[in-house]
Amino acid sequence: MAMPPSARRRGLLAGVSCAALVMTAPALSETRPSLNLYGATGLIDMPSGEAQPDGIFNTSITSFAGITRTTLTFQITPRLSASFRYQGIGDWNKAIPEADRVGVNKFDTYYDRSFDLRFRAFDEGRYMPAVTIGLQDFVGTGIQSAEYVAATKHLTPRLKVTAGVGWGRLGSYGSFGGVGTRPEFVPQESEGGEVNADQWFRGDMAGFAGIEWQPTDRLTLKAEYSSDDYEEEAEDRQIFDRKSPFNFGAEYEVSRGVQLGAYYMYGSEIGLGLHFVLNPRDRATTGLVDRAPTPIRPRPARAADPEAWSSEWVTQADAPALLRNNMQKQLDKDGVLIEAFGTDGRTAQIRIRNIRYDAEAQAIGRTARAMAYSLPASVETFEIVPVVNGMPLSKVTVARSDLERFEFAPDAATRFRPHVSVGEAGTPIDGLEFNPQGYGRLNWSLAPYLRTSLFDPKEPIRGDVGLRLRGEYEVMPGVLVSGVLSHRFAGNLDGQNRSESGLPRVRTDNYLYSREGETTLDSLTAALYARPARDVYSRVTVGYLERMYGGASAELMWKPVDSPLALGVEINYAKKRDFDQGLGFLSGAEAYDVVSGHASAYYDFGNQFIGQLDVGRYLAGDVGATLSIDREFENGWKVGAFATLTDASAEEFGEGSFDKGIRISIPLASLLGRPTRENPVTTIRALSRDGGARLNIDGRLYEAVRHYHSQEISDQWGRFWK
Repeated sequence: MAMPPSARRRGLLAGVSCAALVMTAPALSETRPSLNLYGATGLIDMPSGEAQPDGIFNTSITSFAGITRTTLTFQITPRLSASFRYQGIGDWNKAIPEADRVGVNKFDTYYDRSFDLRFRAFDEGRYMPAVTIGLQDFVGTGIQSAEYVAATKHLTPRLKVTAGVGWGRLGSYGSFGGVGTRPEFVPQESEGGEVNADQWFRGDMAGFAGIEWQPTDRLTLKAEYSSDDYEEEAEDRQIFDRKSPFNFGAEYEVSRGVQLGAYYMYGSEIGLGLHFVLNPRDRATTGLVDRAPTPIRPRPARAADPEAWSSEWVTQADAPALLRNNMQKQLDKDGVLIEAFGTDGRTAQIRIRNIRYDAEAQAIGRTARAMAYSLPASVETFEIVPVVNGMPLSKVTVARSDLERFEFAPDAATRFRPHVSVGEAGTPIDGLEFNPQGYGRLNWSLAPYLRTSLFDPKEPIRGDVGLRLRGEYEVMPGVLVSGVLSHRFAGNLDGQNRSESGLPRVRTDNYLYSREGETTLDSLTAALYARPARDVYSRVTVGYLERMYGGASAELMWKPVDSPLALGVEINYAKKRDFDQGLGFLSGAEAYDVVSGHASAYYDFGNQFIGQLDVGRYLAGDVGATLSIDREFENGWKVGAFATLTDASAEEFGEGSFDKGIRISIPLASLLGRPTRENPVTTIRALSRDGGARLNIDGRLYEAVRHYHSQEISDQWGRFWK
């Protein structure tokens, strides 16, 4: 909408005046970067030039004038952050005549998903402001689309100013110029999901500015001049009356990580904001409640007790079993199971299963302590071989004398690590004996479950609750039989309806599996794991693989212990199950089966980032690739994103254009304050569609193997002495 010259002059004057003030004020940054109503770093409705501390993850729920935004934001690196937002605009069609309430105008509340990216180009210095370049709603329908350059400078440690220039939404009020022509947003014509690069930094541009003052450690006061005209909401649909470009607000830190804000918006509306700020490096509790580790029993001096250092005891027939039982008594308290043990009197090798600690280095440390406590003085070298699903994954070699030397040393973990080697598991030591009670074990659990479905246009949040019984029987090394039974007590997932799709319905029929039956067999499989060659791992899984599909899956992976690179291949045959999730499969016109598979490359970049590229054929028969990037913190927190592009067109895929999403894994040990290996993964997709869909198979090799290889153990080495 064209603005009168006076409005354009006011916008230009505000931007230029604050920019001049920003560039001349020498001060050091001391106040915390705050969050705006978009859930990103900013003023009130405008962005700022700052960034959150590295790794910060925040969830924001904000609202004004019936516009509600729920945003997840992650500071991926010190300079780069990303946001996923779900917005609902109330009274969307109140100004639309009844006869015209079709298509996108049929909704009383219009729901929209969007993604943002921000890059801090310059840090704040004595004279230089912090400068950020941002893309708002660059993958979405485009209703919130904007680009900006924002600069923020501290005038005093508690007072800072921001000025910037915006395009798109942020260039719609007080425009003072433009660059090229920007395509117009037409909600009826937008499927969303496609990168709108043709709009970036194009069209009208306008200035915005603001000021923040933090009078106390918990209270922040804000004022801003907004360059967002809210043309669609305020003028076209008359959702609210935008009387002024000025916004005012106050924010208060209720407790650590919880911030509450109240605002007076655009001269007519009251706004509220609630922000939850989490640092994945911190535990949600005050610390882990755990038993003290087994002490390292000092050996007598060799000269004082030469008999204790003799290795003649190894010739006794019952010595290995006796020592294994003694160590197991120590390790029972630590949730570490001994699968096998052997020794030649000087070197002892132990194969362990860690069923308790989310930090693999901690399980190895507890094992080394138990060995030092229980084994005769002649044993100097400890070889600890972690085993997962019957597969030996690596060999951690520790000198007992180093354990004794560094146990109470300052900075013990850092000084001790160079003396420890992590290598290929190799061949078993002579005389290695397996624990006869190590297998034939049934593990089970019964717990509540919550199954959710997000972003249905008619009901944004749906869910079912019930009880879930899990069981796993370890028949022998590498052979597992497992299953999951669920019983639904309540929920509304069965209220979903069939959405349009131009592909075979490999996922958009998911709601039918929630509608049919209360007690269901979610999965029932037999799996075989093996080490067919050095650095090579294999898996074969058959049975009812997941809620929707049964069949068979085979996987082969190459992963050296000391390599950041892993390569794998997987091939699957899947057949669609009956909707009631019993023992049958669909027949007739609804029957569906498919052969799918991928070649995969995994890379650990060594700075908490892990990348994965999968190329192959998906469940709907479409062919393409999935790129995933995850950041995994030392305490087990994991935040990542993925995107899949296949030969299915945007029209065939439907709303969203292509598959993409965010996944978050928060270790339960971080929340419960006690050791556990449970790390549930929450995947947030903009929409569940048929394109780019894969089978949900438990126990894929990369996640089973990598945690006991050298890079992962080194990353967690600080927990060795815990």
